[in-house]
Amino acid sequence: MNKRTCTALAAAVAATLVLGAAGCSGGTRSTDGRGRGANPALANQGAVIGGTPTKGGTLTVLSNQDFTHLDPARNWVMGDMDFGTRLLYRTLVTYRAEPGAGGGQLTPDLATDLGTSSNGARTWTFRLKKGLKYEDGSPVTAHDIKYNVERSFSPDLSGGPDYAARYLAGADGYRGPAKGEHLKSVKVPDDHTIVFELRKPFAEFPYATALPTFAPVPKSRDTGPRYDSRPFSSGPYRIESYARDKQLVLERNPHWDPDSDSVRKAYPDRIVVTMGLKGNQIDDRLIASSGADASAVPWGKLRPESIPKVLTEADVKARLLAESTNCTEMLQMHTGRAPFDNVLVRRAVQYALDREAVLTASGGPALNDPATALMPGSLFGGEQPDTLKIPLTGDVAKAEQLLKEAGRPDGFTTSVTVSSGDKGVAEAIQQSLGRAGIKVTIETVDPSAFYDTIGDTGNRTDLVYTGWCPDYPSGSTFLPFVFDGRYIKEKGNSGNHSLFRDQATMKRMDEIAAMTDARKAAKAWQDLDGRILAKAPTAPAVVERMPLLLGTNIAGAFGHTSFGGQIDYATVGLKDPSQSGR
Repeated sequence: MNKRTCTALAAAVAATLVLGAAGCSGGTRSTDGRGRGANPALANQGAVIGGTPTKGGTLTVLSNQDFTHLDPARNWVMGDMDFGTRLLYRTLVTYRAEPGAGGGQLTPDLATDLGTSSNGARTWTFRLKKGLKYEDGSPVTAHDIKYNVERSFSPDLSGGPDYAARYLAGADGYRGPAKGEHLKSVKVPDDHTIVFELRKPFAEFPYATALPTFAPVPKSRDTGPRYDSRPFSSGPYRIESYARDKQLVLERNPHWDPDSDSVRKAYPDRIVVTMGLKGNQIDDRLIASSGADASAVPWGKLRPESIPKVLTEADVKARLLAESTNCTEMLQMHTGRAPFDNVLVRRAVQYALDREAVLTASGGPALNDPATALMPGSLFGGEQPDTLKIPLTGDVAKAEQLLKEAGRPDGFTTSVTVSSGDKGVAEAIQQSLGRAGIKVTIETVDPSAFYDTIGDTGNRTDLVYTGWCPDYPSGSTFLPFVFDGRYIKEKGNSGNHSLFRDQATMKRMDEIAAMTDARKAAKAWQDLDGRILAKAPTAPAVVERMPLLLGTNIAGAFGHTSFGGQIDYATVGLKDPSQSGR
């Protein structure tokens, strides 16, 4: 399971050029960049499959799960963000609808430009386009964006992006607008202007405004936690019906103006998300691609056992997308709870973990790289370093030695929580840690409830298997969100699932964030990656790709680098709409 997305202004431009070329390029390369040779799964990397769509018809999305959240104040899971911001609501800025490196570039969305900074990048001003409307024809205003930013602080709307909490001035202790309290640091001088006052310089702030937090929500339409089931549309589609865990149907929003939107093409007339399907059932239906399934795309990635069926058939392989997720999957340990409050125990887990077994369970070397660092290779100029030098299959003897030094010569019993789709990965973890005497019980959770479950810090297991993706190519969007202990929440906790609170690490994060030289900051984040890894709050496992098999009638499809390799719903459609109902 992965949260989050894959370019900065002003001081970060130099880093963007380096990282964008390394991590989001459309060129085909070996899976891990270490010379394994041509990878058959990557034949379509950086390509658009199916040509230009024809307007009309019904696009079907086959899914094994419901959405985690569609409320823009809570939406911070990769696929949900892609779906929500491309189809249901617009943000101040967004990413261009292009494969490869182009998809990492920002473009104005609701705003007329990418924002204007002043006061040393502590103040950012955005002006909205004129004539923007919601699904009922009422106007979109800057007040609505301010309102959604404020409601993202509400305790009952947990789980969303917390850039606002981290950067807005005067945000400490704020708990949302329910009692009539508002953020003075978000100013709306008129219906078409919004100004953000930050507590510190943030040259990359426009990238934060591409996140769902900066979508508009009119106060009159806010229904609190129930807004998840019926967000009010400012995008090209609106919700026709939504039966949780069963089906979501989108229809066209008649008040969306394509002339105001350079990104979304809105080719299908309708989009139907069918939920509750088994993963192997989805794969088999898409491989066969008969009837209405020819006009279908998957919500989740291809299951490992289905990969040989795809790669051995040329006509099927031609329909496979496998862009890099640019995300690191890791085994996160509860550092505030025994025995994982002992760094020797945590290091023992790092040495016991058999990453080759985890890689195989995740789909094998055709779609995965073993992780040797915390941040993905794109944040290291193309390839992760290997500072720990642990063998790919682990070092059981070293793990046993560390456990003995920690006073645990006989090992111990613990448990791990994984998404139900990662049960094979959990079994690989269980077997590899068991070699060193660490007995692991597996708890699986439905994907739509996974992040809420592991985000409950008082009731979660010692171990969780999850991942993180940078929201754009900067270490500032990775290490602070996964390892800064100042933003741990009791409920709705995101990112820092190791509950890592290390004063030296947090001090260094603040120092790096204050750097004005982008290249020096990038190098400092890289160095900090190794320092954190040595303190062992997590055990990196794999860097995965996003294998997605398309129906034969699908057109305009590509894996978007800024949405973790997910299909870009802004441009996908059908070759022949008349075939979609068959």
